[in-house]
Amino acid sequence: MTINNQIHPLHLSFILLFVVTALFCAFIIIKILRNKKVPKLLSEEKYRSTLIGKMLEFSNKDISVFNIWPYVSQLKSAKILSHKIKERELIYKVYRNLTEDFEHILLATEKDNNYVVIVVDKIKNKIMGYHLLNQDGEYDLVA
Repeated sequence: MTINNQIHPLHLSFILLFVVTALFCAFIIIKILRNKKVPKLLSEEKYRSTLIGKMLEFSNKDISVFNIWPYVSQLKSAKILSHKIKERELIYKVYRNLTEDFEHILLATEKDNNYVVIVVDKIKNKIMGYHLLNQDGEYDLVA
């Protein structure tokens, strides 16, 4: 018996089929990962445009806060918010502008005086995005 060093055409077609399938799967996975929804960081200009007039502070008990928890999960997945902060301690303050068009929900972070602000468009009833706030006195409050 002699050993044939040639690759049989059937083996070659299986190898080719395997390579094409692997490339197709890699393409699909990359496409899915690129389309993954990520939280939108608002530009400074867009964020400032939501600060119409004075911002009124509301306690969490006084108002029904927009359901932010799916968005908070996205912020945690994107490592914008820490997993270490408990959900009951996450909402620091809630503000609305005088026209009640926008709601700003300040979320606590691990650093003092640093917050992640979720901006909600109350008219469209959807989240516009988030803003990183790292200073005191940002809001012109009405007592």
